[in-house]
Amino acid sequence: MTAKNRQYSLVDRFIQNADQALRTLIPGAANADRPSPALQRPHATLDEQERKHAAGLMRINHTGEVCAQALYQGQALTAKLPEVRAAMDEAAREEIDHLVWCEQRLHQLNSHTSLLNPVFYGLSFGIGAVAGKISDRVSLGFVAATEQQVCKHLTQHMTELPVQDEQSKAVLLQMLEDEAKHAATALDAGGHVFPWPVKLVMTGLSKVMTKSVYRV
Repeated sequence: MTAKNRQYSLVDRFIQNADQALRTLIPGAANADRPSPALQRPHATLDEQERKHAAGLMRINHTGEVCAQALYQGQALTAKLPEVRAAMDEAAREEIDHLVWCEQRLHQLNSHTSLLNPVFYGLSFGIGAVAGKISDRVSLGFVAATEQQVCKHLTQHMTELPVQDEQSKAVLLQMLEDEAKHAATALDAGGHVFPWPVKLVMTGLSKVMTKSVYRV
């Protein structure tokens, strides 16, 4: 039996999730498959206020990717259909690129990732696990709704970044393209379209995250 087709036990998956959590939360532990889009853009000189603002926005986006990793891992743990579990694992692997790109950009801006990342990882993992336990349609729907929220943040952040910060904008532009694809894929796979009250609650929770990690 190949590693791809092997059926892992619940204990195996817990160990895998613990390993993924460490790779997500420890700076420099994850590796991207694709080079950062920032490498294709010229370096721009930012004053201190611009640098701090750009770093704050990229820290928010990095924490968003931490949450995405946890969400996908939690959903994959409790998903009922093997193909849905595989889709969650694949999406998590693609999101690793975003995680690494944001971390690299923060380093270039002489800043740091959020100290609150472990808290948000744990909360997102729990939400993902509960969604997967309810049903695969709800789980996929949650992915779609979450990715749509992320797309809104990315679009907003691209307008808020300093005009000359082309490197950060390049990263966010590629992330936006990928996230929109993930949302569409989740819906096409049968994801439940969440009603607006649920999305309103998700927006409120998202604002808590963005305001808390901008500086911390």
